Amino acid sequence: METEKLQAVIEAILFTLGKQVEIKKLAEVAEVSEEEILNAVEKMEERYNNDYSGVMLLHINDSLQLCTKTELYDYLVKVAHAKKNFSLSDSALETLSIIAYKQPVTRLQIEHIRGVSCAHSIDKLLEYELIQELGRLNAPGRPLLFGTTDEFLRSFGVKSLEDLPELNEDRMENFRAEAEIEARKEMEELGDTPDNPISVGI
Repeated sequence: METEKLQAVIEAILFTLGKQVEIKKLAEVAEVSEEEILNAVEKMEERYNNDYSGVMLLHINDSLQLCTKTELYDYLVKVAHAKKNFSLSDSALETLSIIAYKQPVTRLQIEHIRGVSCAHSIDKLLEYELIQELGRLNAPGRPLLFGTTDEFLRSFGVKSLEDLPELNEDRMENFRAEAEIEARKEMEELGDTPDNPISVGI
């Protein structure tokens, strides 16, 4: 195999795996000798050692790993701490609105209000760290309770939940009615009574 092609193979393997790989394993995969691997690696290091490359080859015993140059770590930290850009569907936004105004709330309560499943929306909101698990309801099955996070406040530019915009009166009435209906249904499904109120458990 030509040296340039072998370098490309080694680079592709190390980049894709993102961890150390034994030189012996690289030789087996590329179907060349270990000496050929080392010769190719030497050429790669000459290329990586210039100021225009952001990566380097790390030698760990008889293994190699492709990694970022240590002098560039500060830039990676900036990227990791950069403000996230969210792309939420209408379904996710509606689910997030219900959680924001009614928290702590269970998935079943949200679905009663929306009338459709919200499992995917909740998973997406958890992935974006806009909502979090607050504990479990002290009821049969102990369903999870969800609420918003500090990331939610930062993303929507509010200091606290009290700063959320007020819903218009018609929407508030509809919201209260929907919440009352779903709460009554959940109480009936759980067999709860006024003498045995449901409480929140963390």
